[in-house]
Amino acid sequence: MKSLTEPVEPEPDSRSARPPLVRELLLVVGLFLVYKFGRGLANGHTAEAFRNADDVWSLERAVHLPGEGSVQSVLLHGDVLVHIANTYYATVHFPATVALLVFLYLRRPRHYVWTRRVLAVLTAAALVLHLGFPLAPPRMLHAAHLIDTAQVFGPSVYAAKPSTDTLANQFAAMPSLHFGWALMVAIGLIVATKSRWRWLWLLHPLLTLLVVVGTANHYWLDAIVAAGLLGIALAVIRMPHTVGGPAAIRRHLLPAPAATAAPAALRASGVSEPAPWTPAAAFRTPPDSLSASDVLENMPIRIPLKVSATPGSTSAATAPRPVATGAGR
Repeated sequence: MKSLTEPVEPEPDSRSARPPLVRELLLVVGLFLVYKFGRGLANGHTAEAFRNADDVWSLERAVHLPGEGSVQSVLLHGDVLVHIANTYYATVHFPATVALLVFLYLRRPRHYVWTRRVLAVLTAAALVLHLGFPLAPPRMLHAAHLIDTAQVFGPSVYAAKPSTDTLANQFAAMPSLHFGWALMVAIGLIVATKSRWRWLWLLHPLLTLLVVVGTANHYWLDAIVAAGLLGIALAVIRMPHTVGGPAAIRRHLLPAPAATAAPAALRASGVSEPAPWTPAAAFRTPPDSLSASDVLENMPIRIPLKVSATPGSTSAATAPRPVATGAGR
């Protein structure tokens, strides 16, 4: 079975397309620190965050979105399942995104640059929403009647009280970067690889969606907004050109010409494939051993020539029309 991350054909100028490693590390770490600092600035708007939570919950019910509790009730059927969901939420999100960037940097540098730009735009747009629209997650909303599964079953990445949490802003539920980054991980791997199994990467954002909703960390609308922001980023930021250009696209998407089936049929029947052109028997003699008269005698089209006894003095005679002989008759 082909690997899910089997890359497409190597890029011809991958070394020149790969950005310097130190610069990329500083850039990615810098962007992450700016994001964390920005989320910290949005902390403390408790009253506004709960008012927004009531509005989001009411809007979801008005448009008849399924209740988040329906997913959580499935997780609560057993302690093992809910513990796995909490662990997935706490440990997969960031490492999966870093693993994608590392893989693309090493194997598909052009796709790495494109993916890094998309993730940066998505994260910046999310930060703007976090600052302008603080939102308490459904696990804090009394009207939702949901359980904070991380606090009850563990593990948890948040403090029990938002006011005492110095590492994370718990009022930054919209959009869900857990879902947005997971969706971009799947898209990045599907675009950059060619395995027939690469579409299975879509299971990652699907599982992430069920986990963030089932653990009551996000509303459905949080994921919908994240997908919308990602769609805008993908529309704005140009994808890298397919290796080989239009010819490579035609080679992968269009069926082979019907004429190519003939050699395959010949090989299957044990008949050797004929050469595209086979010289006549008279021309199989090495050219150095042929005289001018020999060449003229075996030509399919007879052109009247005047041949002199002196070597190298052959010249064409005036002829109104060539006369076909031999194979041309």
